[in-house]
Amino acid sequence: MASYPGIERWRGKVALVTGASCGIGYDLSKRLCELGMNVVGCARTVDTIQALSAELGGAGCGRLVAVKCDVKKEEDVKATFEVAKKEFGGVDVCVSNAGLGHNAPLLTGSTQDWRDMLEVNVLGLCICNREFMTQLKERGVNEGHLFLINSMSGQRVPQLQAGGTNVHFYSATKHAVTALTEGVRRELRAMDSKVRVTSISPGVVRTEFAARLKKNSDVKTVQDAMGDVLESEDITSSIVYALAVPPRMEINDILIRPTIQVT
Repeated sequence: MASYPGIERWRGKVALVTGASCGIGYDLSKRLCELGMNVVGCARTVDTIQALSAELGGAGCGRLVAVKCDVKKEEDVKATFEVAKKEFGGVDVCVSNAGLGHNAPLLTGSTQDWRDMLEVNVLGLCICNREFMTQLKERGVNEGHLFLINSMSGQRVPQLQAGGTNVHFYSATKHAVTALTEGVRRELRAMDSKVRVTSISPGVVRTEFAARLKKNSDVKTVQDAMGDVLESEDITSSIVYALAVPPRMEINDILIRPTIQVT
């Protein structure tokens, strides 16, 4: 495990991680707890988060609380922040990790698929940002960190994939995240806030995302076929690094590709 001395100042602080039931969110929740942070891990299903919470322990390890939350539902997001307030007093780090993609072309796609991606990847993220800042103000806290899990698809428009998979609308939602990151940064500075914001844009990561995009229930087979791509812990390490740098530094954008990825 890489060592980041600056992470010590976050020990005992509270992180909220959306999409914590698998992949990047699951790995990040585990790592932050191991580093001494308390974590509210939320997702639509919480069995794996609850199981992880039961496994964690030992000296210096933080506590993980599982909360059922669909980020498409504003009331769920607000309720999750209320749980964080009740359990730990509030949230210091908010990681908007929940995201999804559908094979929904711009000219022939399903309106419901478009709406689904927009509500999770953009609106859900914005609601989390707002509720995070609202509770910081209520606590009189002027420091914190917002992480927006973006994508390399938010940095360029990907070509059509083999087999006809089309992620152009998904890419549009992630381009929105790129714009939102800068918008949030400017609003924070206008507020004289010391809260930092970081966008993390991964390339291909070995998670459940690709199988869900392809509507393939055989997740392991899809993952095994990916080759030498990024792992969830690679993204977790980048988040921990950005969190650990001195308060005078704000790392706004991190782009991470597998070495073998061309675009």
